[in-house]
Amino acid sequence: MERFFRLKEHGTNVRTEIMAGLTTFMTMAYILAVNPNILSAADLSWNSVFLATALAAGIFTIAMGLFVNFPVALAPGMGLNAFFATTVITSKATDTPISAEMALTAVFISGIIFIILTVTHVRQMLITAVPDSLKHAITVGIGLFITIIGVKNSGILTVSVETMKDVPAGTYTNLLGFESVFHMGSLNTPDVYLTVIGLLLIAILMVMKVPAAILFGILGTTVIAILTGNVDVAKSLEGASWMPNFSDLNFAHFDFAGVFEVGLITVILTFTFVELFDTFGTLIGTANRAGIMKDPEKGKKKVGEAMLVDAIGVSGGAMLGTSTVTAYIESSSGIAQGGRTGLTAVTTGVCFLLALFISPIVALIPGSATAAALIIVGVLMMQSVREIDFSDMVYAIPAFFTLAFMPFTYNIANGISFGIVSYVVLAFIANVSGRGNRQGGYKIHPLMWILAVLIVLRYLLMGGH
Repeated sequence: MERFFRLKEHGTNVRTEIMAGLTTFMTMAYILAVNPNILSAADLSWNSVFLATALAAGIFTIAMGLFVNFPVALAPGMGLNAFFATTVITSKATDTPISAEMALTAVFISGIIFIILTVTHVRQMLITAVPDSLKHAITVGIGLFITIIGVKNSGILTVSVETMKDVPAGTYTNLLGFESVFHMGSLNTPDVYLTVIGLLLIAILMVMKVPAAILFGILGTTVIAILTGNVDVAKSLEGASWMPNFSDLNFAHFDFAGVFEVGLITVILTFTFVELFDTFGTLIGTANRAGIMKDPEKGKKKVGEAMLVDAIGVSGGAMLGTSTVTAYIESSSGIAQGGRTGLTAVTTGVCFLLALFISPIVALIPGSATAAALIIVGVLMMQSVREIDFSDMVYAIPAFFTLAFMPFTYNIANGISFGIVSYVVLAFIANVSGRGNRQGGYKIHPLMWILAVLIVLRYLLMGGH
């Protein structure tokens, strides 16, 4: 073990690495409950998603440890799982509904694209092309998108619609300003008050700097739900199997014909685009914290290898039946505990595989507990807003469009699209007029022009939905 992971070379030992791996698992174990709750709304069974989540996190985290010797864990990503679910759900209001099989196929294809981009190094070029302000805005926008899903699913957010005409169920309609009013849900509703309790628990634990605050907050809320009679333990555990039933797994649950028939190009590109920047930031950030970037050449090589494992994990996770698998920033908690090698990742991955045998316990967790976790994850992702230069309108306006249009149009792709097109237009005008704040003009990478044109064509030819 010492020789394989080169522990002494990295200034660590077996005990430190195992403790770091356990810490990483504790901080991200909430995904075992949250992901099934989100994706089960997209016509996937709760148990199939739980199995896929545990397997994907376990297999690809172990792969990261064994093949890259990198202390980073992977699991289905927050934000993209929500985008996956809403893509399936909202499509039911159109003439061409998207099935869960089609969405999984889109994730699989995006993974193939991701592998190609990684091997050909185009990925690094794309990362350079997009301004930092937009990268940070994408993170913030996804955080707000996750938050609005949390408040909506919990019942904290309710919508009252009063229209001048009847609106058929399952359709979109343009409303006048006074016709749509957002309200606070009733605190007499169990889901609402349990979510509020969950928020308080997680917030207090985070303020007290308790490791795995989100997980403990979810567990604490679940205990309160049981004590208040909102979760029937006996009924939930009746007939439950502690052995994983792999026959429930949606392995290679694909529909390629449906994807090409419906035309999910935008969905595929969105999965690819968001994962592109999310993973890059996570891997670079964790590599810096682990001291891997002290030697820039070795550091870049290791991050490149990690990107390839991550890319393979996207398609591999889709084959298992879950949304996009990605590197987790929560890995930094294990690194903070001294994790420096792949042994940390292997430990975390083994914990995820062992979690396959506790699905009846995870199934007890109510949606209100996971809704609280979603809202708090939004808080964490909001931290990137401080990296956006709001004093320069060429950066500020596209960044605002990106982070605002994601939650308010309930679509991650819309936010990214408006951000890219507005930046290209504003930066071009500022450069031509010479009235921008940036000396020497604003950089517009050729790939940004290509992306902007493709986005405009997409909206003109395919409509806004």
